Amino acid sequence: MIKYEHIAKSFAGQQVLQDVSFTVDKGELFVLVGPSGSGKTTLLKMFNRLMVPDDGNVYFNNKKIKDYDLQDLRLHTGYVLQDSSLFPNLNIEDNIGIQLEQQGVSKSERHAIARDLLTKVDLDESYAQRMPNELSGGEQQRVGIVRALAAKPSVILMDESFSALDPVVRKQLQDLVLKIHQQNDTTVLFVTHDMREALRMGDKIAVLKDGVLQQVGRPNDIILHPANDFVRNFFKGHGIQPDFTSLVQDVLGQAVDVANESSIVEMHSLAELLSYFRDHDEDQVTCRLANGDFVIEQNAVWNYLIRKENENA
Repeated sequence: MIKYEHIAKSFAGQQVLQDVSFTVDKGELFVLVGPSGSGKTTLLKMFNRLMVPDDGNVYFNNKKIKDYDLQDLRLHTGYVLQDSSLFPNLNIEDNIGIQLEQQGVSKSERHAIARDLLTKVDLDESYAQRMPNELSGGEQQRVGIVRALAAKPSVILMDESFSALDPVVRKQLQDLVLKIHQQNDTTVLFVTHDMREALRMGDKIAVLKDGVLQQVGRPNDIILHPANDFVRNFFKGHGIQPDFTSLVQDVLGQAVDVANESSIVEMHSLAELLSYFRDHDEDQVTCRLANGDFVIEQNAVWNYLIRKENENA
């Protein structure tokens, strides 16, 4: 578990973080999101002590970060930057094994680990002997991701890791990180200024503005229950909607036990729900989702749509 407790930081007399506190559970993909200058990267760098808070403490497994041996802390923390930061004089398998080498792992074992990891990010073993300048930007970033995984770190830090990539490659790498995170149950601190990316990637999201924490919550909590106007406006107007299951469970529906199975209608989207009410002269419908059965009233749907329209006005 990671805990940031009452963090404050100033640069040249200007306060960039003000009394920031939040907790990251083990195995969570936790996203720090906000406009440029909101303090996201400063918070991230406090975990591996590239930055030190003026006030407050960062804890890892109930021990202050400042009490860890610095070299040991960094050797067991993965770090993926925006530009991959591969060493240009080392081939790909040696780049991947750099932390393993510092941990005393033999060369043959390092190379075996590197080749295995390459296949996990859809790069075949022939990439192991290539130099960084022979790879595309997306391929370099894939290598940067597996380099961060090579030493099986407890925590991976990702600082705007996909922001320089084109949208197609960016989505591919988002999918890749989500898959790897699910398989490895590694704790990830992920910094982005992109609200879409935050909602897509995060198990939990912390929204920052001018160094002040605005809200912490799960993606649907942020969308459905924004803490203030800044959070509402930050995510508004980008076509972002809660997933259908959460929308029904949290807003539109009421959980019920249904005796008559024939009355249940399968639905998977808000569009299907609207089509149903358009085509049937009914005031309500019973919908079956993975987590139960819900009665949805037509008025609840229209009230929700009117409310969203007013928010976007």
